[in-house]
Amino acid sequence: MSPAAGAAHAPTHHQPPAQTLLCVDDEPNILAALRRLFRPLGYQVLCADGGAAGLALMEHAAVDLVISDMRMPDMDGAEFLERARARWPDTVRMLLAGHADVGTILAAINRGEIYRYIPKPWDDNDILLLVRHALERRALEREKRALEQLAHSQNQALKALNTALEEKVAARTRELERSRDTVVAANEKLKNNFITTIKIFSSIIELRGDRPAGHARRVAELARRIAVKMGLAPQQTQEVFIAALLHEIGKIGLPDELLRGPANALGGELLGLFRKHPGRAAQALMPLDELRGVAAILRAQMERFDGAGFPDGLAGQAIPLGARILALASDYDNLQLGALVRRRMAPGDARQLVCDSAGKRYDPAVVAAFCALADAGPAGPVRDVALLSRALAPGMVLSRDLLSGDGVMLLSCEHVLDGALIRQVQEFETKHEQRLQVWVWQPRPA
Repeated sequence: MSPAAGAAHAPTHHQPPAQTLLCVDDEPNILAALRRLFRPLGYQVLCADGGAAGLALMEHAAVDLVISDMRMPDMDGAEFLERARARWPDTVRMLLAGHADVGTILAAINRGEIYRYIPKPWDDNDILLLVRHALERRALEREKRALEQLAHSQNQALKALNTALEEKVAARTRELERSRDTVVAANEKLKNNFITTIKIFSSIIELRGDRPAGHARRVAELARRIAVKMGLAPQQTQEVFIAALLHEIGKIGLPDELLRGPANALGGELLGLFRKHPGRAAQALMPLDELRGVAAILRAQMERFDGAGFPDGLAGQAIPLGARILALASDYDNLQLGALVRRRMAPGDARQLVCDSAGKRYDPAVVAAFCALADAGPAGPVRDVALLSRALAPGMVLSRDLLSGDGVMLLSCEHVLDGALIRQVQEFETKHEQRLQVWVWQPRPA
């Protein structure tokens, strides 16, 4: 069992000092070799000459990963790893064994649920890479659990907010008997409406980094307009809008140096971290059933139409349409902010670069819709205008809260209208003999 000559070329990736390895083997020379291999890379290496000693060490030290030999007296590797799994399931487990030990290896896999089997003699580069990948996977799993807990906490906060809203509406409806049924219906709609919370969360995301605030709102508005131009259903348009508001949620926890520089200047470890943010965004939202479609859009936001994107290498129509729209809208704004390339681009130059990338980075149909909007007038800013209910159309977005004549909120700002909601507004006006003023976003005339 020899530490291969590849030690001189072993990877030199930095590891946090807190990462602790436990090596268990009854041969002192094997333990010494493993200690010499891992300590220069910043790992804390503990050694035990048998399973019992290993378990005793784990009782007093937090161990991130354990490497155990298979053949040891008194307690073999399968039994030791089985006990370690039962007591410390979060610790990554690896097994050293010879090719002749196939049966015992299978026993260790079944009983100890080992992460990897390392054949003897090992190759230094291989074992270093296996350990690094195992620890990275463990860190990602912990981060996933933390994100799920964050989503759960926010969901609980939203439920508390809804409970408070119910109490306020109930108190108000006792004073407003004539509008009771409509107000209760509006409150039930608000209970399932995530827009207000999402806008707040989107603003919190933008607190990091040196770029000016408002990027997510601009991207969301442009993406919504493209979706409407392409004839998407109101529900799909709303999903695109929400995804745009949250498209940088996966960057929470990334280093400041990554957020400060343009994306095309990233390399090495920073580029690897950057490429993980679409998947992390999708993982953060998956626990929320209402945002499953949004999560799918966020995962695919960095895919390219020609198939050269990430994380899944999707191409063409295999990429969700919402993600194809979001990719263009986000890049268009980032080009003007200097967040995609080193220099800030004028709107016209950014538009030309987007158009030149049709069929490569972007879906030609999405580019055509974007160019049609630009040809009709500037992509922004937009203005809010007051319309009568008979002038409303599906896909329009409220620019202000919709209030009854008594001041009761019927729909919240940024709500995307559909046919059913428009009919409810018109029925409310008829029933209560009121004419509502409905403010919606519309492009500013050229």
